[in-house]
Amino acid sequence: MLEQVKRIILVLSGKGGVGKSTVSTQLALTLKEKGFKVGLLDVDLCGPSVPYILNLEGQSIHQGTEGWIPVYLDKEQKLGVMSIGFLLKSRNDAVVWRGPKKTSMIKQFLEDVCWQDLDYLIIDTPPGTSDEHITVMENLRQVPHCSAVIVTTPQEVAIEDVRKEITFCRKTGIPILGIIENMCGYVCPSCTECTNIFSSGGGKSLADITKIQFLGSIPIDPRVGKLAGQGLAAVKELPESETSKVFNGMVEMLAQNTGNGISS
Repeated sequence: MLEQVKRIILVLSGKGGVGKSTVSTQLALTLKEKGFKVGLLDVDLCGPSVPYILNLEGQSIHQGTEGWIPVYLDKEQKLGVMSIGFLLKSRNDAVVWRGPKKTSMIKQFLEDVCWQDLDYLIIDTPPGTSDEHITVMENLRQVPHCSAVIVTTPQEVAIEDVRKEITFCRKTGIPILGIIENMCGYVCPSCTECTNIFSSGGGKSLADITKIQFLGSIPIDPRVGKLAGQGLAAVKELPESETSKVFNGMVEMLAQNTGNGISS
């Protein structure tokens, strides 16, 4: 039930392992910290990591009169979460489904979850341009204020896969808000110096070539890594980190684009 959702943001990448779920959860947590009401939908059916990252494993979802009730991170119900991970008995359970069953589940997630009034719905997607993506795009094509954030890492192999995702978005008519370069370097936990262990600047170059806004570079920061599994926002726990600067900038940009003010 998306009628009461003001804005939908897809987090996409043509490459697996680039940190889409981390970006999705930290973006959702940042928006929550700024006072917005947020939903986070995990449609990565074969690798649902959002429940683990937000420390919600073991929670169960319930059927209400208007649809599925999401799992809430907080008592104030500022951040609701839906994932197939809540339907599995164990983190080790594998989802071995053919395309039609995946399509049916994603349609159910998009149509039958009772989100209530949301400022933002963040959708964490699997890698690639497969059945799952086509189902999402077909269901969201007519939804106003739907756009995408593209996540890449600096390596050339990732950049080439992400190019395909950009082409996919343009062919399906989903506006792209910008590109994030993740894992752009390693932040030393002792001195906080950032070292480029991979190549650097690939995300910025891709943004320049494709004429898409560059949203920033996020390094590998062990301090941020420790927040995974706790459901904590980097902007609150590590306000001076480069990660926090990028997500604060993203939220400011989103608020300017929609005309929403950011609460302090």
